[in-house]
Amino acid sequence: MMNLGKKALVLVSAMFCVVTLKAQQDIMKAKISTVMFQGTYAFQGPGADTRDLYGNNSTVGGGIYYKTKSNWMFGINGNYIFSENVDIARKDLMGCILTENGELITGDGIYGSYSLFERGCHFQAKVTKIFNILAPNPNCGFFISAGVGYLQNRIKIEFSSYISTPANLAGDYKYGYDRMRGGFAYSGEIGYLFLSNTRIFNFSLSFEVIQANTHAMRDYDFNLMGKGPSNFTDRFYGIRVAIYIPTYKRMPAEYYYD
Repeated sequence: MMNLGKKALVLVSAMFCVVTLKAQQDIMKAKISTVMFQGTYAFQGPGADTRDLYGNNSTVGGGIYYKTKSNWMFGINGNYIFSENVDIARKDLMGCILTENGELITGDGIYGSYSLFERGCHFQAKVTKIFNILAPNPNCGFFISAGVGYLQNRIKIEFSSYISTPANLAGDYKYGYDRMRGGFAYSGEIGYLFLSNTRIFNFSLSFEVIQANTHAMRDYDFNLMGKGPSNFTDRFYGIRVAIYIPTYKRMPAEYYYD
């Protein structure tokens, strides 16, 4: 009975070892499949109709990807767009509520300072092909990527904390000046992906172009005294850097047997 129990324990231990070894993968010797979490930052310039409103911007975001053994990656990501570079003239944005000198009168009846910001978001699904060129192992190298998704942007008007909001910009009235627009977006990216042999340091550096066919999301523009243009081509291009956290288990360097 004891011998039977020992044999069962040995069998279970052997099965556990097999499962563990299958979960462990040697990235230095073979192409592997793994789930990877991504954190990313990009510095972008505007193009097409985007230049009428904004200057350079930044994005931060993250995503989740699945890399196959054939060096394809499939994933989704989301990015938050932000900038202080709003290039539209203030009189063209809200001249109807400014004084002749371009000042804004607050709810207290005094001149008040305010700032304009670009805000937005971009969500997409992506497919990537990795080419194993100039790489430390078979799982990384140069890549090309394409994505489809949704992009939105708007102008945020922010007031100094010590003033009361002007009545013309209080509540829902502010939506009549923010030029919000959004729509279908597609992107292309080319760069280099580095996955280290030790699983600790993993990153990519790339050049990216994003274009979106957007439409106005506000029914009325107060400064234009009506509905403005409806359709736009928003374009962003820039440099993106990303870090990755893979989930595969690394094979130990050596095995010892008794």
